[in-house]
Amino acid sequence: MKMKTVSAVDFEFSAVGFGCWAAGGGDIWNATDDDNSIAAIQRAVALGVNFFDVAPVYGLGHAEEILGKALGSNRQQVIIGSKCGLVWDDAGNVTNDLSPESLAREIDDSLRRLNTDYIDIYQIHWPDPNTPIDVTMQALSEVKKSGKILHIGVSNFSIALTDEARQQDAVVSHQGLYNLLERNPTQYHNIPLDYRTEDEVFPYCQEHGLAFFPYSPLFQGLLTDNFKPQDQFDENDVRAANPKLNGELFKQYYAIREKLVAFAKEIGHPLSQVAINWMIHQDAVTSVICGAQTVEHVEQNVASVTWDLTEDMLAEIDQILEPYRDPVYTQ
Repeated sequence: MKMKTVSAVDFEFSAVGFGCWAAGGGDIWNATDDDNSIAAIQRAVALGVNFFDVAPVYGLGHAEEILGKALGSNRQQVIIGSKCGLVWDDAGNVTNDLSPESLAREIDDSLRRLNTDYIDIYQIHWPDPNTPIDVTMQALSEVKKSGKILHIGVSNFSIALTDEARQQDAVVSHQGLYNLLERNPTQYHNIPLDYRTEDEVFPYCQEHGLAFFPYSPLFQGLLTDNFKPQDQFDENDVRAANPKLNGELFKQYYAIREKLVAFAKEIGHPLSQVAINWMIHQDAVTSVICGAQTVEHVEQNVASVTWDLTEDMLAEIDQILEPYRDPVYTQ
């Protein structure tokens, strides 16, 4: 396994990480099975993956429970990055809440579900417009003093808001949307993004020594060999709410994907490995949050570090992508 380090935190991160959203269950991510999720997590640990990204809202607590169950005695070998700030009611309605009262409840609930007494990096999932960031950070500082979390991270934050957070306490990581086809995205599932990953977040993280964790590195499955142009998932799958995977916009992305599939076949590697390998080549990327529903998915993802894209290959990828920078890259 390739490892990466940053100056803000004394961890060695596996270049290939593990994203646990799908472990939230088959109701939100088609074809997910708890036993397969547990086996996939355990196989990832065996193959040297040490960064596991999860959130309470994934399956409304279920993904954290699955991760805690799967890790078991291996807990000390890995880095857990969970999140806070998205809470739900009895009907499953999700809202933003970064108030001190909510954070005090959330951390204890996450620790219980994960079956651990600390979280390595506790990330603010999304900004909360109703709670000033200094109030949130002061509350998280108290949680950190208690030993329940070791470090604070942010996700989906603008650079300005990240700066505000860092004035209150150390922030060691930034998590944002990034992949071959979404390099400076402006929205995610119709949620506006107040940052541009490649143009703004990358230089900021490198300047301040922050880890950067890209989510959706395989574009929710689009950047894999087996993604179908239709009937890939049903209306209950969370991906059905992604406008980039539906309608006219999807047709544009799928056309690019087909050219990348041809390139991947030409060099003899799966498209998923090309996408992950390309991301690992980005100096600002620390650990790629790769989703996996099965052991086979994990093995495919980890195999991305067993070979390297050459300079000629990287140039050819740039040539494939260049004609599509507008308007697709600005969506």
